[in-house]
Amino acid sequence: MVNSEEKYPDARNRFYSALNTDLYELTMSAVYFERNMNEKATFSLFIRNYPPRRNYFVSAGLAQVVAFLQNMAFSEEDLAYLEGLNLFKTEFLDYLKKFKFTGLVRAIPEGRLFFANEPLLEVEAPLIEAQLVETALINILHFQVIIATKAARCFYAAQGRPLIDFSLRRTHSLEAGLYVARASYIAGFAGTSNVLAGRLFGLPVYGTMAHSFILSFDQEIEAFRAYAQAFPERTILLIDTYDTLAGAKKAAQVGQELARKGIKLAGVRLDSGSMAILSRKVRRILDKAGLKETRILASGAFDENKIKDVIQRKAAIDSFGVGTKMGVSADSPYLDMAYKLVEYAGREVLKLSPGKATLAGGKQVWRFYDRRGKFHHDVLSLKEEAIAGGEPLLKAFLKEGKANSALPSLEEIRRTFEADFSRLPEKYKRLGPQPPLYPVRLSPRLKGLQREVVNQVKEKELGES
Repeated sequence: MVNSEEKYPDARNRFYSALNTDLYELTMSAVYFERNMNEKATFSLFIRNYPPRRNYFVSAGLAQVVAFLQNMAFSEEDLAYLEGLNLFKTEFLDYLKKFKFTGLVRAIPEGRLFFANEPLLEVEAPLIEAQLVETALINILHFQVIIATKAARCFYAAQGRPLIDFSLRRTHSLEAGLYVARASYIAGFAGTSNVLAGRLFGLPVYGTMAHSFILSFDQEIEAFRAYAQAFPERTILLIDTYDTLAGAKKAAQVGQELARKGIKLAGVRLDSGSMAILSRKVRRILDKAGLKETRILASGAFDENKIKDVIQRKAAIDSFGVGTKMGVSADSPYLDMAYKLVEYAGREVLKLSPGKATLAGGKQVWRFYDRRGKFHHDVLSLKEEAIAGGEPLLKAFLKEGKANSALPSLEEIRRTFEADFSRLPEKYKRLGPQPPLYPVRLSPRLKGLQREVVNQVKEKELGES
């Protein structure tokens, strides 16, 4: 966790340890070192295929990538551990003592939409540096991209109704909970229940009460009154502990008591049962009591599909608490994200592996818009190409290992997402089993390079002429 108080003796915390990698990154690097193979390499990070029902991705996690690359190092304890493995020669360990990332990082900014096979990020650095950062970059970006994309689908399904991240208790670690809160906020969520995420990232925090709070009192209405007395301006009452409609009537009574003091009951929360039917009945109870401004919040296994369903069934729900299914991207918990060498020592390279072939050369992504300002298509080109009429998406964030410019604030990233999402045509947003795929084309020069490199590989490695 980035802000952990647990420190290494040299004041670097574990997030920045260069041991956040797979062993083979180190063994490969040891061979590179021994053979003096450390010329400039370009690696491209991209997602090969769409998971089921997905047809776009949301860029997220770049701020953490930049922080990691600027601070990663091997501590004395890290090096002692590596020495104890009896795998690495002293000369290589001495090299790691002074390790520092000095490369160039170009990436699609956070909040922007991107598509399969487009490089989300490219690293240009000496080969050992570029190799050693692979695992950490995939780990950071994979998680936040998949969560931001899931959150964007929920945001779309809610049709303007506020969404709150309720996922912390079921995310796959406390650290994951922090970045779920961050990624979901980028993708349109109003805030989070995660208090530490609120402090670290400046997010709005929200909360109501648990069923245990109700059960600890002799009567439900006593619990409601106690909470309203403690937090009169932020009272949201959980009404389904015993019976939702009976709870709604008691909440209405407390709401009327607050109204006599000039205070509005903020809301009630539903957490079980038939949400569409119950919410309409609760709405009638509140309205009859003169509490038309009291909002209804619903929680309980919501994701984009359940949100869409209850809205189609005309639920009287004003906002949603979205937890587990978003926080672990339950229907699609992983992406086929890859980080592949595309150029080394001035030589373009690629893989021909079935189902895992790659595109040679450093690249740029160009976005084209129609007359209405909506996304029309993207073009992948060589990085040095200029494609007339297109917007280049990959921007330099690190040069020589140092930040190229100040990173945008989380609010700016959120606005970037809102702008991009508003320009994505409706047909690509629709929730369904077989969404259409957004067109991504290769430039003629990039196509030509692939033919050239494939022919070279076949001749050199397969003996084909």
